Amino acid sequence: MNTVEAVEETIKVGENKAAKTHTFQTLIAGILAGTFIALGAFAAAMASHGMENIGLAKLVAGTIFPVGLILIVICGGELFTGNTLLILAFIEKKITARQMLRNWIIVYTGNFIGTLLIAFLVFNSGLLSTNDGMLGGYALKVASYKGGLTFIQAFSSGILCNLLVCLAVWGSYTASDVFGKILIIWFPVMTFIVSGFEHSVANMYYFTIAALAKLNSTFVEAAHIGDQIANINLVHILLNIIPVTLGNIVGGAFFVGLAYWAGYKYIPNLYKLEKGASKQKYKAQFRRIRAHLSGK
Repeated sequence: MNTVEAVEETIKVGENKAAKTHTFQTLIAGILAGTFIALGAFAAAMASHGMENIGLAKLVAGTIFPVGLILIVICGGELFTGNTLLILAFIEKKITARQMLRNWIIVYTGNFIGTLLIAFLVFNSGLLSTNDGMLGGYALKVASYKGGLTFIQAFSSGILCNLLVCLAVWGSYTASDVFGKILIIWFPVMTFIVSGFEHSVANMYYFTIAALAKLNSTFVEAAHIGDQIANINLVHILLNIIPVTLGNIVGGAFFVGLAYWAGYKYIPNLYKLEKGASKQKYKAQFRRIRAHLSGK
């Protein structure tokens, strides 16, 4: 599938998701996607939390985290960040603004429920005690850093993140087999993890697991973050989640969705119309001149 066909496929997928899917089906798919992202985030932390070399730790985490989006695309699920591409179906008038926003809200809610469920299960599994509680301390360290970001930092990082995530989703439409889909998803998502960009759904998990880990003094001591633990509260969580979510919308809907729609559908069609209009105008002028000459 080429890029022009990918535009049409994205429009069709958006129409099916927003206009032809039942509410509870969308909610369940959102919950599943949330669990997949949270599982990828936990596994990535488990593999990398003990590494002192930050570059190597990010690389290891980046090779594992993409499993979440891979499962969503191949096994099924609705991820809020990927669904920002519904903007194409909206701009083509296949769905209404209400249908698009309704899908985003339901999927966002489902994603949160899914991440909450996995965080609760991980905490109760006792796995945060891994490496003498260092994994639990790592969860606190990650969340405290995210909670300390300014609005513009979180917003900008959210744009960069979903630019890559939506390119992964977009690229999966062009792949003809499962292996191809895995490859095209893996590298953009790995890039966003290695770069440290902000993903709203992943952050739902990071903040939830940190809020639970904060209840354990062993994890707090292992984190070695001092007063920064104050960043793990409702106010700081919202001050991260809100701008990251807005940034994710801009990165996916505008930097990917509308950019490809404008570049590969709107502008080419506009050029064809203008070219056709010019040709018709030329033919009309030629007929007038010929008629005038015949009249002479």
